[in-house]
Amino acid sequence: MAGQDATGPVAIVTGGGRGMGGAIARELSANGYRLALMSPSESCETLAAELGAVARRGSTETAADIEAIVALAMDTYGRIDAVVNFAGHPPKGDLLDISDENWARGSDMMVLSLVRMARLVTPIMLKQGKGVFLNLTTYAAFEPSLVFPVSCAYRAAAGAFTKLYSDRYAADNIRMNCLLPGFIDSLAHKPETADKVPMKRIGTMEEIAKTAAFLLSDGAGYITGQNIRVDGGVTRHV
Repeated sequence: MAGQDATGPVAIVTGGGRGMGGAIARELSANGYRLALMSPSESCETLAAELGAVARRGSTETAADIEAIVALAMDTYGRIDAVVNFAGHPPKGDLLDISDENWARGSDMMVLSLVRMARLVTPIMLKQGKGVFLNLTTYAAFEPSLVFPVSCAYRAAAGAFTKLYSDRYAADNIRMNCLLPGFIDSLAHKPETADKVPMKRIGTMEEIAKTAAFLLSDGAGYITGQNIRVDGGVTRHV
């Protein structure tokens, strides 16, 4: 099966059952990675069986689930070379109607998940002398939309944490970047959505996956602390 070269690098992919996370898992497996996948549903187990990977159901909101997927990767492979952090869709609502509970859920899902994963995996990467994290956020992280207030607020925070982490660990040869997808075919978009994009089309999960694989590779070895937009040109700021 793909991804079973005993010398291949090891990657954890959260949200790694379907959609963009699943596409990234498939791309990494094709590139020789050995994988540990996590998602809230059985989709991670189904994809792991296909790719010859290991999987565990869990949520990025829950510290114990993050601990469990890291333990599974280490117990199975004995190392972790890369982590793809991909949270689910956070709560939505009108700005001041969102409850404290849902703001807290968003923090756990999109910011504390990165911190918790980094706490666990950084010591492993330090011993190995190398490692890389990639955090999937959103094109709207720096151009906030009232349609997604929780997502925009906390994914911007994820970008700030990414920069702080990269400053702290760059000299240790550990990199961290964010990948900011635009309108991607992992969701069913209205036909007129493509009109908002300079390229006049919806992006593909495969395009996200190939960009992710590059950012995890040695070819991107001098890229850290960055927010890489893959959005067909939809964001305006420079």
